[in-house]
Amino acid sequence: MKKVGIWSISVVALLFAGPVRAGAMAPQNTTAKSADEARDESIEHRLKADPSLKKFDIEVSVNSGVATLTGTVATQAQKARAARLATMKGITRVDNQIVVDQSAGTKGTTGTIAQKTKEVGEKTKEGAGKVVDKTKEGLSKTGEVITDGWITTRVHSRFVGEDLLKDSDINVDTSNHVVTLKGTVMSAAARARAAAIAKDTEGVRRVVNQLTIGPKR
Repeated sequence: MKKVGIWSISVVALLFAGPVRAGAMAPQNTTAKSADEARDESIEHRLKADPSLKKFDIEVSVNSGVATLTGTVATQAQKARAARLATMKGITRVDNQIVVDQSAGTKGTTGTIAQKTKEVGEKTKEGAGKVVDKTKEGLSKTGEVITDGWITTRVHSRFVGEDLLKDSDINVDTSNHVVTLKGTVMSAAARARAAAIAKDTEGVRRVVNQLTIGPKR
């Protein structure tokens, strides 16, 4: 009976000892796992926040302090950049398995890249042309676009009511903001006055005065 009692006590002790030891190890594994997960999240955050890497799909896995990087980037410099961002406190080594592929980040749009580039180029060219035109023409003080036609009309309207230009016959022609005056005026003073008015008109770059002195033809 004594032997049976001793055996029974030993079995009971072993049954209790097993769970106790296993339970004692659990917090250590959980702590190590939590640390790896925290570093994993921190590295992923760094990669997603980086302007040169955020458009790429880079996977991070941290195990026992070793950070493994997988995915694809477009340049070797970006691959090295990812490794540097993964190097942090608690990381003992970075296993950089990222693949360098120049087409990375453009997949799914390869078939339309050439077309998009062409369209952008055409729009840029068109836009540049409009800018040049607007710059060339400019705007009047009233906000109107200053075209050659606008200048011609403006010069004619300013001639009206000028005493020196009464009985004059003046033709105004505008090309590239250069005004050419042709026809006749009654005096040299009238000829000079007509040129001065034209020259003083908004948008006019130069005046070619071909007016002659004499009666209307």
